[in-house]
Amino acid sequence: MMRVPFSDLHAALRAMLLTLDFEPGRADVCARLFTEVTCDGVYTHGLARFPRFVATIKLGVVKPAASPSLVAGFGAIERWDGNLGPGNLNAYSSMARAIELAKSNGIGAVFLANSNHWMRGGTYGWQAADAGLFAMCWTNTLPNVPAWGAVAPTVGNNPFVMAVPRPGGENVVIDMAMSQYSYGTLSAYEKRGEQLPFPGGFDSDGKLTTDPAAISKTERALPIGLWKGSGMSMALDLFGAMLSGGLSAHQIPRDSLRESGLSQVFLAIDPKGLSVEQMDATADAMIANLHAAEPVEAGKTVRYPGEKTLQVRQENLELGVPVDEELWKQLLAQQY
Repeated sequence: MMRVPFSDLHAALRAMLLTLDFEPGRADVCARLFTEVTCDGVYTHGLARFPRFVATIKLGVVKPAASPSLVAGFGAIERWDGNLGPGNLNAYSSMARAIELAKSNGIGAVFLANSNHWMRGGTYGWQAADAGLFAMCWTNTLPNVPAWGAVAPTVGNNPFVMAVPRPGGENVVIDMAMSQYSYGTLSAYEKRGEQLPFPGGFDSDGKLTTDPAAISKTERALPIGLWKGSGMSMALDLFGAMLSGGLSAHQIPRDSLRESGLSQVFLAIDPKGLSVEQMDATADAMIANLHAAEPVEAGKTVRYPGEKTLQVRQENLELGVPVDEELWKQLLAQQY
């Protein structure tokens, strides 16, 4: 690994996108989103994910010039079609619209069909929380987790995000898949030659294992909470597909390079009409109680979701963003 300045990574990603028929403004935002994900330490969905993103564009799965279009709406609820545009741009604009609706109505809901992989889901939770709003969002995926009691993958790992705004940007943001480990995390452990700290799925003999390569091979990732995670995945899928008018997981191509037509949900709540001071005090008290908890490891502090992200972001902004040296060389040479 090597470190490069945030601005250099952003510029290199933007330059590559411009060769792929992105309009300059859209290239700038798309590159910034990839850079922020890498800077925040979610390396599996930043630069490491970018070559696959480029491949989906070259295959015609992702349409660089396509933007979401309004299909229907009433009150604070809207249904949009993503038109197979870049997933992170579609998601970013959808959450921006949900925020706009919430600021006018107290709550805003955007249901997006026909989109692509949104990269790091937590991005859109941070987007809302940084604007002072509470948020929830989720997406379905191709079938990559077996429903409880099934052998073959039948449901998605359907990432789910919740965000709570706090003063100074110290937001509480949880970004979680419905599998114990996302496939990006499995890939990262496999690349490092490490075993998982807890069983993450089933091997070819149907036994629970900590071997990431064995799980990736069988595509039998373990749902969080066993049958509970499986059921949650189904519910999220139905919410997204039914309310957006889009595809359910079983209708999405089971090919990571051709995964498209995803259904997504973006909810935002503006608390300005309520007692914001009371809410801040509630969060402060809960976090103080959390930090006072006795840790398993001496010298450690029990953290809230999103706390480490802030620490990693600050470190990487000061020292440079960690990147894989070979990926960085390929990016500069525009050889993806």
